[in-house]
Amino acid sequence: MTGGFTPGLTCRWNHSLLGSIFGPKKQLHDLSGRVAVVTGGAFGIGYEISRAFVEAKAKVIMVNRNWDHGSAAIRSIKKDFGSDAPVEWIHCDLGNLEETRKVFCTIREKEERLDILVLSAGINANQFALDHDNIEHIFGVNWLGNFYATNLLYPLMRRTSKMPSTPAPRIVMESSEVHRATPSSVKFRSLEEINDSNLGPIHRYARSKLAMILGVKYGLVERVIKPNGDNIYAIAVHPGTVNTAIQQQLKDAYPGWFGSLLTNLSLSIGRSPEQGACSAVYAASSPEIEQKGWNGVYLTDPGKLGKESSQARDPELGAALWRLSEELVREKLGEDALADWHSS
Repeated sequence: MTGGFTPGLTCRWNHSLLGSIFGPKKQLHDLSGRVAVVTGGAFGIGYEISRAFVEAKAKVIMVNRNWDHGSAAIRSIKKDFGSDAPVEWIHCDLGNLEETRKVFCTIREKEERLDILVLSAGINANQFALDHDNIEHIFGVNWLGNFYATNLLYPLMRRTSKMPSTPAPRIVMESSEVHRATPSSVKFRSLEEINDSNLGPIHRYARSKLAMILGVKYGLVERVIKPNGDNIYAIAVHPGTVNTAIQQQLKDAYPGWFGSLLTNLSLSIGRSPEQGACSAVYAASSPEIEQKGWNGVYLTDPGKLGKESSQARDPELGAALWRLSEELVREKLGEDALADWHSS
């Protein structure tokens, strides 16, 4: 297995004129023999990430809640790469912690290794609602569901990291520059705070993306990877404003002319989904990540370190998020719900 650039594995993607000027360009790295799980992997940016991994010769497991998206993604990838392309799709609603436990425990028990985990499943700014577990649904899916999936798969990634001649496994979270819009009132102290319906749609979305950066830096790296001495990398990335159907949710978040204006503005300046996938694919596969020791970083483009907000650099806020996340999972599913972060 290699982590270097493989001649001939180049980006298939056609970019719009705007995207060609301003968007990132991408190279694929040989992922032969490696296994990747992509939440949200059958639609939008997640689909392009999954497709890139298959093109780079990895086995890919896509996890989504929409059956139609899953079927369409499998058909499309197998059409392009052959009926024997190593890709599969599994249904899971990350806003349902019990379903998340069943699905990701099954993956952990079935797979012999896991080299890449990309957390791309998410909800855009939208009207206030509660998920299956009575948790504000943007936080519940974008952060808590992805956090719990990571926890359940982490023992398998630890085991993979100890295999001979294996590049360091990678965990990549799809955050956003919108994390800067998180109100200063956000402290991650309680479920009551999370479920505050007075927080606006953009602020709730921003809070979930802030959680991803904090969770990578002050959760996975500081509380798991470093204490364990694990050879595993965790990275948060910003995909850019991307032209996907998720932008249409802004019309639901802000009914009327303002929502339409926000949607049309996003679509007019956005990158293609293929370009939006570039940062995550780079973070998941580039040898530069290990060469530069970029663990716990936030990338705004391939090879480009971002400057997080002051909240995203607050270790106390990160600790509060981590405590609350573990408490919520245990409260909803029981004291034994979390996998041991130190087990392999």
